[in-house]
Amino acid sequence: MLGGLLGAVLPWTWTPVAFTLVALLGGAFSFRAMAREWMQLDSATIAACLYVLNPYLLFVVYERGAAAELLAATWMPLLVLYGLREKRSFALLALTVAAIWLTNAPAAVMGCYMLAVLVAVAAGQQKNWELVVRSACGVALGLGLAGFWLIPAIYEQRWVEIGRAVGPLMRVEDSFLFGYVKLAGVSADERFDTIYHNQVLHAVSWIVVALMVGVAVAAWFGRRRRGAVWTPLVVVGAGVCALQLRWSDLVWRLAPELKYLQFPWRWMMVLGLVFAALVGIAIRQEQTTRRAVAARGLVLLLVSGGMAVLASILFWQPCDEEDNVSAQIATFHATGFEGTDEYTPQGADNGEIQQGLPAVRLLKTPDAEEASDGGDPPWTADGAQEVPGNVKIERWDAERMTASVSATGPGYAVLRLMDYPAWRVTLNESQTEERPHRIDGLIVIPVRPGANRVDVRWRVTRDQWVGYGVSLAALAITLTFGWKGRRRPDGASFR
Repeated sequence: MLGGLLGAVLPWTWTPVAFTLVALLGGAFSFRAMAREWMQLDSATIAACLYVLNPYLLFVVYERGAAAELLAATWMPLLVLYGLREKRSFALLALTVAAIWLTNAPAAVMGCYMLAVLVAVAAGQQKNWELVVRSACGVALGLGLAGFWLIPAIYEQRWVEIGRAVGPLMRVEDSFLFGYVKLAGVSADERFDTIYHNQVLHAVSWIVVALMVGVAVAAWFGRRRRGAVWTPLVVVGAGVCALQLRWSDLVWRLAPELKYLQFPWRWMMVLGLVFAALVGIAIRQEQTTRRAVAARGLVLLLVSGGMAVLASILFWQPCDEEDNVSAQIATFHATGFEGTDEYTPQGADNGEIQQGLPAVRLLKTPDAEEASDGGDPPWTADGAQEVPGNVKIERWDAERMTASVSATGPGYAVLRLMDYPAWRVTLNESQTEERPHRIDGLIVIPVRPGANRVDVRWRVTRDQWVGYGVSLAALAITLTFGWKGRRRPDGASFR
Protein backbone atom coordinates (compact mmCIF):
# COMPACT_ATOMS: atom_id res chain seq x y z
CA MET A 1 0.00 0.00 0.00
CA LEU A 2 2.89 2.35 0.72
CA GLY A 3 4.41 1.50 -2.66
CA GLY A 4 1.08 2.11 -4.37
CA LEU A 5 0.71 5.47 -2.61
CA LEU A 6 4.20 6.56 -3.63
CA GLY A 7 3.58 5.33 -7.18
CA ALA A 8 0.43 7.44 -7.35
CA VAL A 9 2.37 10.67 -6.80
CA LEU A 10 5.81 9.78 -8.24
CA PRO A 11 7.00 8.24 -11.50
CA TRP A 12 7.17 4.47 -11.09
CA THR A 13 10.90 4.45 -11.81
CA TRP A 14 11.40 6.70 -8.76
CA THR A 15 9.11 4.72 -6.47
CA PRO A 16 11.57 1.96 -5.39
CA VAL A 17 14.13 4.60 -4.38
CA ALA A 18 11.52 6.63 -2.50
CA PHE A 19 10.21 3.50 -0.77
CA THR A 20 13.73 2.52 0.33
CA LEU A 21 14.42 5.99 1.71
CA VAL A 22 11.12 6.04 3.62
CA ALA A 23 11.83 2.60 5.10
CA LEU A 24 15.39 3.46 6.13
CA LEU A 25 14.38 6.81 7.63
CA GLY A 26 11.51 5.13 9.46
CA GLY A 27 13.90 2.55 10.88
CA ALA A 28 16.39 5.24 11.93
CA PHE A 29 13.83 7.42 13.71
CA SER A 30 12.12 4.52 15.46
CA PHE A 31 15.46 3.12 16.62
CA ARG A 32 16.55 6.50 17.95
CA ALA A 33 13.24 6.80 19.82
CA MET A 34 13.95 3.41 21.38
CA ALA A 35 17.58 4.15 22.16
CA ARG A 36 16.75 7.51 23.81
CA GLU A 37 15.07 5.54 26.57
CA TRP A 38 18.41 4.09 27.72
CA MET A 39 21.09 6.29 26.09
CA GLN A 40 22.00 9.91 25.65
CA LEU A 41 20.90 11.63 22.46
CA ASP A 42 24.25 11.52 20.66
CA SER A 43 24.77 7.83 21.40
CA ALA A 44 21.19 7.06 20.37
CA THR A 45 21.65 8.91 17.08
CA ILE A 46 24.89 7.12 16.26
CA ALA A 47 23.34 3.76 17.09
CA ALA A 48 20.32 4.57 14.88
CA CYS A 49 22.63 5.31 11.96
CA LEU A 50 24.41 1.99 12.51
CA TYR A 51 21.05 0.20 12.59
CA VAL A 52 20.12 1.26 9.06
CA LEU A 53 23.72 0.96 7.81
CA ASN A 54 24.28 -2.57 9.04
CA PRO A 55 25.24 -4.93 6.19
CA TYR A 56 22.09 -7.03 6.37
CA LEU A 57 19.69 -4.15 5.75
CA LEU A 58 21.89 -3.00 2.87
CA PHE A 59 21.84 -6.57 1.57
CA VAL A 60 18.02 -6.42 1.67
CA VAL A 61 18.08 -3.09 -0.18
CA TYR A 62 20.60 -3.89 -2.90
CA GLU A 63 20.24 -7.61 -3.58
CA ARG A 64 17.03 -9.06 -2.14
CA GLY A 65 14.70 -6.14 -2.79
CA ALA A 66 12.44 -7.49 -0.02
CA ALA A 67 10.38 -4.32 0.34
CA ALA A 68 8.00 -5.50 3.08
CA GLU A 69 10.81 -6.94 5.18
CA LEU A 70 12.74 -3.69 4.84
CA LEU A 71 9.72 -1.69 5.98
CA ALA A 72 9.25 -4.02 8.95
CA ALA A 73 12.61 -2.78 10.26
CA THR A 74 10.71 0.37 11.26
CA TRP A 75 8.58 -1.51 13.78
CA MET A 76 11.20 -3.82 15.29
CA PRO A 77 12.82 -1.18 17.59
CA LEU A 78 9.40 -0.06 18.79
CA LEU A 79 8.68 -3.58 20.03
CA VAL A 80 11.74 -3.24 22.27
CA LEU A 81 10.79 0.26 23.38
CA TYR A 82 7.16 -0.40 24.30
CA GLY A 83 7.88 -3.87 25.66
CA LEU A 84 10.66 -2.90 28.09
CA ARG A 85 10.48 0.76 29.02
CA GLU A 86 9.46 1.84 32.49
CA LYS A 87 6.70 4.11 31.21
CA ARG A 88 3.97 1.61 30.52
CA SER A 89 2.79 1.52 26.93
CA PHE A 90 0.28 -1.26 26.68
CA ALA A 91 -1.77 0.29 23.86
CA LEU A 92 1.29 1.46 21.91
CA LEU A 93 2.78 -2.02 22.10
CA ALA A 94 -0.48 -3.44 20.73
CA LEU A 95 -0.44 -0.99 17.81
CA THR A 96 3.18 -1.89 17.04
CA VAL A 97 2.46 -5.62 17.09
CA ALA A 98 -0.46 -5.07 14.70
CA ALA A 99 1.68 -2.90 12.42
CA ILE A 100 4.48 -5.44 12.08
CA TRP A 101 2.03 -8.28 11.38
CA LEU A 102 0.32 -6.22 8.71
CA THR A 103 3.69 -5.33 7.18
CA ASN A 104 5.58 -8.63 6.94
CA ALA A 105 4.64 -11.95 8.52
CA PRO A 106 8.19 -13.43 8.78
CA ALA A 107 9.41 -10.26 10.49
CA ALA A 108 6.40 -10.41 12.80
CA VAL A 109 7.25 -13.98 13.82
CA MET A 110 10.82 -12.90 14.61
CA GLY A 111 9.62 -9.79 16.41
CA CYS A 112 7.24 -11.70 18.69
CA TYR A 113 9.90 -14.29 19.58
CA MET A 114 12.43 -11.50 20.20
CA LEU A 115 9.98 -9.64 22.42
CA ALA A 116 9.19 -12.78 24.41
CA VAL A 117 12.85 -13.44 25.16
CA LEU A 118 13.61 -9.79 25.97
CA VAL A 119 10.68 -9.50 28.35
CA ALA A 120 11.35 -12.86 30.03
CA VAL A 121 15.01 -11.98 30.70
CA ALA A 122 14.24 -8.43 31.81
CA ALA A 123 11.44 -9.59 34.12
CA GLY A 124 13.70 -12.20 35.72
CA GLN A 125 16.49 -9.67 36.07
CA GLN A 126 14.26 -7.01 37.64
CA LYS A 127 11.88 -9.40 39.46
CA ASN A 128 9.10 -7.54 37.70
CA TRP A 129 6.53 -10.09 36.51
CA GLU A 130 4.06 -7.34 35.72
CA LEU A 131 6.26 -6.74 32.67
CA VAL A 132 5.40 -10.21 31.37
CA VAL A 133 1.67 -9.74 31.92
CA ARG A 134 1.67 -6.32 30.29
CA SER A 135 3.59 -7.52 27.24
CA ALA A 136 1.48 -10.65 26.85
CA CYS A 137 -1.70 -8.58 26.93
CA GLY A 138 -0.22 -6.05 24.50
CA VAL A 139 0.73 -8.79 22.04
CA ALA A 140 -2.71 -10.40 22.34
CA LEU A 141 -4.40 -7.07 21.71
CA GLY A 142 -2.09 -6.38 18.77
CA LEU A 143 -2.91 -9.75 17.22
CA GLY A 144 -6.56 -8.85 17.68
CA LEU A 145 -6.10 -5.53 15.89
CA ALA A 146 -4.56 -7.40 12.96
CA GLY A 147 -7.25 -10.07 13.17
CA PHE A 148 -9.07 -8.88 10.03
CA TRP A 149 -6.02 -10.12 8.09
CA LEU A 150 -4.45 -12.61 10.48
CA ILE A 151 -7.46 -14.86 11.13
CA PRO A 152 -8.23 -15.40 7.42
CA ALA A 153 -4.52 -15.87 6.73
CA ILE A 154 -4.39 -18.68 9.30
CA TYR A 155 -7.72 -20.29 8.44
CA GLU A 156 -7.37 -20.12 4.65
CA GLN A 157 -4.07 -21.99 4.65
CA ARG A 158 -6.22 -25.11 4.33
CA TRP A 159 -7.36 -23.82 0.93
CA VAL A 160 -3.89 -23.79 -0.59
CA GLU A 161 -0.63 -25.74 -0.92
CA ILE A 162 1.03 -23.77 1.89
CA GLY A 163 3.64 -26.50 2.38
CA ARG A 164 5.29 -25.49 -0.89
CA ALA A 165 6.56 -22.36 0.86
CA VAL A 166 9.17 -24.58 2.52
CA GLY A 167 10.11 -26.73 -0.44
CA PRO A 168 13.65 -27.45 -1.73
CA LEU A 169 16.03 -24.47 -1.41
CA MET A 170 13.39 -22.75 0.75
CA ARG A 171 13.83 -24.99 3.79
CA VAL A 172 15.70 -23.92 6.90
CA GLU A 173 18.04 -26.93 6.68
CA ASP A 174 19.24 -25.72 3.26
CA SER A 175 20.45 -22.36 4.55
CA PHE A 176 22.41 -22.79 7.77
CA LEU A 177 25.66 -20.87 8.13
CA PHE A 178 28.00 -21.63 5.20
CA GLY A 179 25.74 -24.47 4.12
CA TYR A 180 25.87 -25.95 0.64
CA VAL A 181 23.22 -27.76 -1.38
CA LYS A 182 24.87 -30.47 -3.46
CA LEU A 183 24.35 -30.40 -7.21
CA ALA A 184 24.40 -34.19 -7.52
CA GLY A 185 20.97 -35.47 -8.47
CA VAL A 186 19.63 -31.98 -9.24
CA SER A 187 17.71 -31.72 -12.50
CA ALA A 188 18.89 -29.42 -15.27
CA ASP A 189 15.93 -27.06 -14.65
CA GLU A 190 16.85 -26.68 -10.98
CA ARG A 191 20.61 -26.48 -11.41
CA PHE A 192 20.72 -22.71 -11.93
CA ASP A 193 18.51 -22.05 -8.88
CA THR A 194 20.71 -24.31 -6.75
CA ILE A 195 23.92 -22.60 -7.85
CA TYR A 196 22.40 -19.18 -7.19
CA HIS A 197 21.14 -20.32 -3.76
CA ASN A 198 24.63 -21.47 -2.79
CA GLN A 199 26.19 -18.20 -3.95
CA VAL A 200 23.71 -16.09 -1.99
CA LEU A 201 24.10 -18.28 1.10
CA HIS A 202 27.89 -17.95 0.95
CA ALA A 203 27.65 -14.14 0.71
CA VAL A 204 25.07 -13.76 3.45
CA SER A 205 27.01 -16.14 5.73
CA TRP A 206 29.82 -13.59 5.81
CA ILE A 207 27.28 -10.94 6.78
CA VAL A 208 26.18 -13.20 9.62
CA VAL A 209 29.79 -13.63 10.76
CA ALA A 210 30.41 -9.87 10.59
CA LEU A 211 27.37 -9.14 12.75
CA MET A 212 28.26 -11.91 15.19
CA VAL A 213 31.72 -10.42 15.66
CA GLY A 214 30.26 -6.91 15.94
CA VAL A 215 27.80 -8.00 18.62
CA ALA A 216 30.51 -9.80 20.61
CA VAL A 217 32.86 -6.80 20.51
CA ALA A 218 30.12 -4.29 21.35
CA ALA A 219 28.87 -6.46 24.23
CA TRP A 220 32.40 -6.73 25.63
CA PHE A 221 33.05 -2.99 25.58
CA GLY A 222 29.59 -2.19 26.94
CA ARG A 223 29.65 -4.66 29.81
CA ARG A 224 30.78 -2.05 32.36
CA ARG A 225 28.08 0.40 31.35
CA ARG A 226 25.37 -2.20 31.19
CA GLY A 227 21.91 -0.96 31.98
CA ALA A 228 18.47 -2.48 32.07
CA VAL A 229 18.62 -3.71 28.46
CA TRP A 230 22.23 -4.95 28.12
CA THR A 231 21.57 -8.46 29.43
CA PRO A 232 18.29 -9.01 27.50
CA LEU A 233 19.98 -7.83 24.29
CA VAL A 234 22.98 -10.12 24.81
CA VAL A 235 20.71 -13.11 25.44
CA VAL A 236 18.71 -12.38 22.27
CA GLY A 237 21.94 -11.95 20.31
CA ALA A 238 23.30 -15.26 21.56
CA GLY A 239 20.03 -17.00 20.69
CA VAL A 240 20.01 -15.59 17.15
CA CYS A 241 23.62 -16.69 16.64
CA ALA A 242 22.76 -20.20 17.83
CA LEU A 243 19.88 -20.40 15.32
CA GLN A 244 22.35 -20.02 12.46
CA LEU A 245 24.02 -23.34 13.28
CA ARG A 246 22.87 -26.72 12.04
CA TRP A 247 22.45 -28.23 15.52
CA SER A 248 19.55 -25.81 16.12
CA ASP A 249 17.44 -27.72 13.58
CA LEU A 250 15.24 -29.20 16.32
CA VAL A 251 14.26 -25.72 17.51
CA TRP A 252 13.31 -24.74 13.98
CA ARG A 253 11.13 -27.82 13.66
CA LEU A 254 9.33 -27.51 17.01
CA ALA A 255 8.85 -23.75 17.47
CA PRO A 256 5.48 -22.68 16.01
CA GLU A 257 5.67 -21.01 12.58
CA LEU A 258 9.46 -20.71 12.77
CA LYS A 259 10.07 -22.94 9.75
CA TYR A 260 8.17 -20.50 7.54
CA LEU A 261 11.03 -18.02 7.92
CA GLN A 262 12.70 -20.29 5.31
CA PHE A 263 16.18 -18.81 5.85
CA PRO A 264 17.90 -18.68 9.26
CA TRP A 265 19.82 -15.59 8.15
CA ARG A 266 16.58 -13.58 8.15
CA TRP A 267 17.24 -13.24 11.86
CA MET A 268 19.98 -10.76 10.93
CA MET A 269 17.33 -8.06 11.08
CA VAL A 270 17.12 -8.73 14.82
CA LEU A 271 20.88 -9.20 15.22
CA GLY A 272 21.46 -5.88 13.45
CA LEU A 273 19.21 -4.21 16.01
CA VAL A 274 21.10 -5.90 18.87
CA PHE A 275 24.43 -4.86 17.38
CA ALA A 276 23.45 -1.20 17.02
CA ALA A 277 21.93 -1.04 20.50
CA LEU A 278 25.01 -2.59 22.13
CA VAL A 279 27.27 -0.17 20.27
CA GLY A 280 25.16 2.71 21.57
CA ILE A 281 25.54 1.38 25.12
CA ALA A 282 29.29 0.93 24.67
CA ILE A 283 29.96 4.45 23.34
CA ARG A 284 31.87 6.54 25.86
CA GLN A 285 29.77 9.50 26.90
CA GLU A 286 31.28 12.88 26.13
CA GLN A 287 30.22 16.44 26.44
CA THR A 288 28.44 17.46 23.27
CA THR A 289 30.91 20.15 22.22
CA ARG A 290 30.85 21.43 18.65
CA ARG A 291 34.13 19.67 17.93
CA ALA A 292 32.86 16.33 19.25
CA VAL A 293 29.60 16.62 17.33
CA ALA A 294 31.44 17.55 14.13
CA ALA A 295 33.90 14.69 14.54
CA ARG A 296 31.19 12.10 15.11
CA GLY A 297 29.14 13.51 12.25
CA LEU A 298 32.10 13.28 9.90
CA VAL A 299 32.84 9.70 10.95
CA LEU A 300 29.23 8.70 10.41
CA LEU A 301 29.18 10.39 7.02
CA LEU A 302 32.29 8.47 5.97
CA VAL A 303 30.90 5.21 7.34
CA SER A 304 27.56 5.67 5.56
CA GLY A 305 29.22 6.53 2.26
CA GLY A 306 31.66 3.66 2.59
CA MET A 307 28.93 1.16 3.46
CA ALA A 308 26.76 2.31 0.55
CA VAL A 309 29.63 1.99 -1.92
CA LEU A 310 30.69 -1.38 -0.52
CA ALA A 311 27.13 -2.70 -0.55
CA SER A 312 26.56 -1.55 -4.13
CA ILE A 313 29.74 -3.34 -5.22
CA LEU A 314 29.05 -6.57 -3.33
CA PHE A 315 25.26 -6.84 -3.47
CA TRP A 316 23.93 -4.86 -6.43
CA GLN A 317 21.96 -7.11 -8.76
CA PRO A 318 21.31 -5.97 -12.33
CA CYS A 319 17.61 -6.13 -13.18
CA ASP A 320 16.50 -8.83 -15.59
CA GLU A 321 14.82 -7.48 -18.69
CA GLU A 322 11.42 -8.84 -17.68
CA ASP A 323 11.74 -7.43 -14.15
CA ASN A 324 12.42 -3.76 -14.84
CA VAL A 325 9.73 -1.23 -13.96
CA SER A 326 8.37 -0.65 -17.48
CA ALA A 327 8.17 -4.40 -18.15
CA GLN A 328 6.36 -4.98 -14.87
CA ILE A 329 3.80 -2.27 -15.68
CA ALA A 330 3.24 -3.74 -19.15
CA THR A 331 2.72 -7.22 -17.68
CA PHE A 332 0.30 -5.88 -15.08
CA HIS A 333 -1.90 -4.28 -17.74
CA ALA A 334 -1.63 -7.20 -20.17
CA THR A 335 -1.56 -10.82 -19.00
CA GLY A 336 -1.02 -10.32 -15.28
CA PHE A 337 1.45 -12.21 -13.09
CA GLU A 338 1.79 -15.90 -12.43
CA GLY A 339 0.72 -17.13 -9.02
CA THR A 340 3.07 -18.35 -6.32
CA ASP A 341 3.27 -22.11 -5.75
CA GLU A 342 2.20 -22.02 -2.10
CA TYR A 343 -1.04 -20.20 -3.00
CA THR A 344 -2.15 -22.81 -5.53
CA PRO A 345 -5.50 -24.39 -4.54
CA GLN A 346 -5.33 -27.65 -2.64
CA GLY A 347 -4.72 -30.63 -4.91
CA ALA A 348 -3.65 -28.48 -7.86
CA ASP A 349 -0.28 -27.90 -9.52
CA ASN A 350 0.68 -24.35 -10.41
CA GLY A 351 3.08 -25.65 -13.05
CA GLU A 352 0.20 -27.15 -15.04
CA ILE A 353 -1.43 -23.80 -15.79
CA GLN A 354 -1.05 -23.06 -19.47
CA GLN A 355 -0.12 -19.60 -20.72
CA GLY A 356 -2.33 -17.67 -23.11
CA LEU A 357 -5.62 -19.23 -22.04
CA PRO A 358 -8.86 -17.53 -23.11
CA ALA A 359 -11.09 -16.22 -20.33
CA VAL A 360 -13.65 -19.01 -20.85
CA ARG A 361 -13.48 -22.27 -22.83
CA LEU A 362 -16.27 -24.73 -23.62
CA LEU A 363 -14.97 -28.28 -23.30
CA LYS A 364 -16.52 -31.74 -23.50
CA THR A 365 -14.94 -33.06 -20.28
CA PRO A 366 -13.71 -31.30 -17.13
CA ASP A 367 -10.09 -32.37 -17.69
CA ALA A 368 -9.94 -31.64 -21.42
CA GLU A 369 -6.91 -29.67 -22.65
CA GLU A 370 -5.05 -30.15 -19.39
CA ALA A 371 -1.28 -29.76 -19.66
CA SER A 372 0.72 -32.97 -19.38
CA ASP A 373 4.34 -31.84 -19.24
CA GLY A 374 4.18 -29.06 -16.63
CA GLY A 375 6.33 -25.95 -16.66
CA ASP A 376 3.56 -23.47 -17.63
CA PRO A 377 3.32 -24.64 -21.27
CA PRO A 378 1.70 -22.43 -23.92
CA TRP A 379 -1.94 -23.22 -24.61
CA THR A 380 -2.94 -24.81 -27.89
CA ALA A 381 -6.64 -25.22 -28.72
CA ASP A 382 -7.86 -28.75 -29.40
CA GLY A 383 -11.01 -28.64 -31.54
CA ALA A 384 -11.78 -32.29 -30.85
CA GLN A 385 -12.24 -31.51 -27.14
CA GLU A 386 -14.27 -28.34 -27.56
CA VAL A 387 -18.05 -27.89 -27.48
CA PRO A 388 -19.24 -25.60 -30.29
CA GLY A 389 -20.78 -22.43 -28.94
CA ASN A 390 -20.34 -18.75 -28.23
CA VAL A 391 -18.99 -16.97 -25.18
CA LYS A 392 -19.64 -13.30 -24.44
CA ILE A 393 -17.76 -11.74 -21.52
CA GLU A 394 -19.96 -9.13 -19.89
CA ARG A 395 -17.78 -8.33 -16.91
CA TRP A 396 -14.28 -9.38 -15.84
CA ASP A 397 -13.13 -7.60 -12.72
CA ALA A 398 -10.88 -8.69 -9.88
CA GLU A 399 -13.76 -9.92 -7.72
CA ARG A 400 -16.60 -10.51 -10.19
CA MET A 401 -16.88 -12.17 -13.59
CA THR A 402 -20.04 -12.51 -15.66
CA ALA A 403 -20.41 -14.26 -19.02
CA SER A 404 -23.15 -15.43 -21.36
CA VAL A 405 -22.45 -18.91 -22.74
CA SER A 406 -24.37 -20.45 -25.61
CA ALA A 407 -23.53 -24.14 -26.16
CA THR A 408 -24.79 -26.57 -28.80
CA GLY A 409 -24.59 -29.45 -26.36
CA PRO A 410 -23.77 -30.27 -22.72
CA GLY A 411 -20.25 -29.49 -21.62
CA TYR A 412 -18.10 -27.60 -19.18
CA ALA A 413 -17.10 -23.95 -19.02
CA VAL A 414 -13.49 -23.68 -17.84
CA LEU A 415 -12.63 -20.21 -16.53
CA ARG A 416 -9.18 -18.67 -16.35
CA LEU A 417 -9.59 -18.42 -12.58
CA MET A 418 -8.13 -20.47 -9.76
CA ASP A 419 -10.85 -22.31 -7.85
CA TYR A 420 -10.95 -21.14 -4.22
CA PRO A 421 -13.80 -21.74 -1.74
CA ALA A 422 -14.54 -18.01 -1.52
CA TRP A 423 -15.81 -17.91 -5.12
CA ARG A 424 -19.62 -17.96 -5.29
CA VAL A 425 -20.52 -19.51 -8.64
CA THR A 426 -24.05 -19.29 -10.05
CA LEU A 427 -25.38 -20.77 -13.28
CA ASN A 428 -28.66 -19.28 -14.51
CA GLU A 429 -29.08 -17.71 -11.03
CA SER A 430 -28.73 -21.08 -9.26
CA GLN A 431 -25.71 -21.51 -7.04
CA THR A 432 -23.31 -24.26 -8.10
CA GLU A 433 -21.59 -25.84 -5.10
CA GLU A 434 -20.03 -29.00 -6.54
CA ARG A 435 -17.50 -28.23 -9.23
CA PRO A 436 -15.30 -30.79 -11.03
CA HIS A 437 -11.60 -30.71 -10.14
CA ARG A 438 -8.78 -30.02 -12.58
CA ILE A 439 -5.07 -30.60 -12.01
CA ASP A 440 -4.33 -26.99 -12.92
CA GLY A 441 -6.86 -25.75 -10.31
CA LEU A 442 -9.07 -23.74 -12.69
CA ILE A 443 -12.80 -23.28 -12.10
CA VAL A 444 -15.02 -25.76 -13.98
CA ILE A 445 -18.77 -25.12 -14.37
CA PRO A 446 -21.14 -27.66 -15.99
CA VAL A 447 -23.27 -25.98 -18.70
CA ARG A 448 -26.43 -27.10 -20.48
CA PRO A 449 -27.29 -26.94 -24.18
CA GLY A 450 -28.55 -23.50 -25.13
CA ALA A 451 -28.17 -20.24 -23.26
CA ASN A 452 -26.33 -20.16 -19.93
CA ARG A 453 -25.50 -17.20 -17.73
CA VAL A 454 -22.44 -17.68 -15.55
CA ASP A 455 -21.76 -15.34 -12.64
CA VAL A 456 -18.72 -15.68 -10.37
CA ARG A 457 -18.12 -13.31 -7.50
CA TRP A 458 -15.77 -13.24 -4.53
CA ARG A 459 -17.59 -13.33 -1.22
CA VAL A 460 -16.64 -12.47 2.32
CA THR A 461 -16.31 -15.82 4.05
CA ARG A 462 -17.06 -16.65 7.68
CA ASP A 463 -13.43 -16.48 8.77
CA GLN A 464 -13.21 -12.93 7.41
CA TRP A 465 -16.31 -11.87 9.34
CA VAL A 466 -14.76 -13.34 12.49
CA GLY A 467 -11.58 -11.40 11.76
CA TYR A 468 -13.52 -8.16 11.30
CA GLY A 469 -15.33 -8.72 14.60
CA VAL A 470 -12.12 -9.46 16.51
CA SER A 471 -10.39 -6.38 15.04
CA LEU A 472 -13.31 -4.10 15.89
CA ALA A 473 -13.39 -5.39 19.45
CA ALA A 474 -9.62 -4.96 19.79
CA LEU A 475 -9.86 -1.45 18.33
CA ALA A 476 -12.55 -0.52 20.86
CA ILE A 477 -10.32 -1.76 23.70
CA THR A 478 -7.32 0.15 22.33
CA LEU A 479 -9.29 3.39 21.97
CA THR A 480 -10.66 2.98 25.49
CA PHE A 481 -7.18 2.63 26.96
CA GLY A 482 -5.91 5.48 24.79
CA TRP A 483 -8.71 7.80 25.93
CA LYS A 484 -8.15 7.01 29.59
CA GLY A 485 -4.41 7.51 29.14
CA ARG A 486 -4.96 11.00 27.70
CA ARG A 487 -7.09 11.94 30.69
CA ARG A 488 -4.53 10.70 33.24
CA PRO A 489 -1.24 12.60 33.37
CA ASP A 490 0.70 9.55 34.55
CA GLY A 491 -0.54 7.41 31.64
CA ALA A 492 -1.50 4.66 34.08
CA SER A 493 -4.22 3.31 31.81
CA PHE A 494 -1.60 2.22 29.31
CA ARG A 495 -0.43 -0.52 31.69
